[in-house]
Amino acid sequence: MGFSRKEYEFLSEIGLSSGNLGCFVNGTWKGSGPVVSTLNPANNQKIAEVSEASIQDYEEGMQACSEAAKIWMQVPAPKRGDIVRQIGDALRSKLQQLGRLVSLEMGKILPEGIGEVQEIIDMCDFAVGLSRQLNGSVIPSERAPTTPLVTIATTKLVAEVLEKNNLPGAIFTSFCGGAEIGEAIAKDRRINLVSFTGSSKVGVKVQQTVNERFGKCLLELSGNNAIIVMDDADIKLAVRSVLFAAVGTAGQRCTTCRRLLLHESIYRSVVDQLLDVYKQVKIGDPLEKGTLLGPLHTSSSRKNFEKGIEIIKSQGGKILTGGGIIESEGNFVQPTIVEISPDANVVKEELFAPVLYVMKFKTLKEAIEINNSVPQGLSSSIFTSKPDFIFKWIGPQGSDTGIVNVNIPTNGAEIGGAFGGEKATGGGREAGSDSWKQYMRRSTW
Repeated sequence: MGFSRKEYEFLSEIGLSSGNLGCFVNGTWKGSGPVVSTLNPANNQKIAEVSEASIQDYEEGMQACSEAAKIWMQVPAPKRGDIVRQIGDALRSKLQQLGRLVSLEMGKILPEGIGEVQEIIDMCDFAVGLSRQLNGSVIPSERAPTTPLVTIATTKLVAEVLEKNNLPGAIFTSFCGGAEIGEAIAKDRRINLVSFTGSSKVGVKVQQTVNERFGKCLLELSGNNAIIVMDDADIKLAVRSVLFAAVGTAGQRCTTCRRLLLHESIYRSVVDQLLDVYKQVKIGDPLEKGTLLGPLHTSSSRKNFEKGIEIIKSQGGKILTGGGIIESEGNFVQPTIVEISPDANVVKEELFAPVLYVMKFKTLKEAIEINNSVPQGLSSSIFTSKPDFIFKWIGPQGSDTGIVNVNIPTNGAEIGGAFGGEKATGGGREAGSDSWKQYMRRSTW
């Protein structure tokens, strides 16, 4: 079946059509659940349709997956590593198309879409090395329920690798589905570890359900990340970093900078420079060259932005720039800077949009207290040139986040390092040096 728009025709290069089955079950594609449309957030027009999983599809898939796991366990770790290497190569061969799909379906600008796929490729490379050191391999998976085409395209590449190596397709089982499928996964005793990425509110429910059956949970939840700029900082570097961290991905990364803490002596200067660079941000189609800010992912995200702005104003927040939606077919909003007290309740919550709260502090001690005052604890950063400030920041009385940076933005992390946060961020570690431990069973003998 052909696509309604010419610019979508590249999707056929990665096995997609205008109508797609959304479940890879026991080596075959099916989908007997609801048919949903995936939308382009830049114009809210349909890209394609996907037939989601039913509970019957889920049960068939899990039965086959459980049996296939027994075969996979018997494959020597270096061979499993080689399979992961081949998966990485398959993704690499379709890097541009997959990256373009991420931008089209999610709304990230094209360099970020390509970067997302490259990150998975890099993780595959990392896992290949681990396969020579450990009795296991790690394949990362992080996809939103509203991006089923990315799931399907990725699964098709993995399925080809498994088939080429005469391995059961059920080793890699995927379902596109809604809350019903998610609830089934959380309750399923055959799934020893449930890895969940999402909000803290939903993460708590997932954890409670998995804990009731004594399963393991790996949670990557909300972030409410702060950048601290000291009076000795390189201001130009800090301003560029804050712009990238606060506006990138339209504020929809878990590591987005949401709070900017400025030393009182440089407060006005930094705010003025930020207001100037915010005026230069190009907003538009994420697939167009030069676009820095694409749309929010869904129309409901735009409504949440509007609701959030009203709450901010009601709690004494002063809008310095932005604060409104952009009238268009898409889910575009203005990048926003808000002057507000760190004690305002709204500052404690994660508004998943390009909204940056700015606030003053007098001492590093006060700045650290503000940084640590929110429930979440994913990423943080300080801009300074003083070693004593740096060592205080990264020490036991410094930042309480899982990722602690110096003179770089809060978003972005080397895949070799443990990625994850503390407190209401969930405590899980995906990727890097520690994630493999959570995917394995410990036995002492």
